[in-house]
Amino acid sequence: MTQPANITVAAPHSPDRVEGCPRHVAIIMDGNGRWATQRGRPRLFGHHAGAKRVREIVEACPDFGVKYLTIFAFSTENWKRTQVEIAGLMSLFRRYIAKELRSLRDRGVRVRFIGDRDKLDDKLIKLMNQLEEATEHNDNVNLTIALNYGGRDEVARATQRLAQDVASGLLDPHKVDEETLPKYLDTYVLPDPDLVIRTSGEARISNFLLWQSAYAEYEFIDTLWPDFSRAEFGALCAAYGGRDRRFGGVKK
Repeated sequence: MTQPANITVAAPHSPDRVEGCPRHVAIIMDGNGRWATQRGRPRLFGHHAGAKRVREIVEACPDFGVKYLTIFAFSTENWKRTQVEIAGLMSLFRRYIAKELRSLRDRGVRVRFIGDRDKLDDKLIKLMNQLEEATEHNDNVNLTIALNYGGRDEVARATQRLAQDVASGLLDPHKVDEETLPKYLDTYVLPDPDLVIRTSGEARISNFLLWQSAYAEYEFIDTLWPDFSRAEFGALCAAYGGRDRRFGGVKK
């Protein structure tokens, strides 16, 4: 669905920002499979453990001044995994939504999903829609779940929508600049992430929030996602406050 060309994009700085804390944290939740393998269990055992960790981190966000949390749940590349693992993950997503809907709603968490939903099954899409609708008036924490998401795919889909508006005369191509494309991204209502965390010791961004993370700070940590704790999350948020954020400029 094409977003209106004049839609307001969330500002990177806002009055509700807590001084020294990242307002928006994005997490690549890596290491579930390895965590399970280390314990002699199937990979899906690790994914279930990782889902439980999500709840703890969401609950911790207000204490650390984090207003927005975006988590990478399933990438466009994850379809390359075995059918057994994919089926297990889709089942886990359905159960997670059904189980957590009331808790998320009652705790004031607003949930959004980003990514291409076309490849997901109808039951899962229906549950995603229900969760978004049930929490749409919440504003304590904004939880965004990237499901069947890829940064390049997102930019491609956004460019298609932008091109459609140009072709229909709704958008002047000569006025397209770096402020225009974000209005067509899946994240158009969200501020850009301040801090991106990747667990499990891998030091790559894996096609996650490519456009949005242009000026994000990155933390690559060795902890496997199911072992990632509230305390470690708080320490990373506190460390962010010590970063010198110049956005390409220099201090006078």
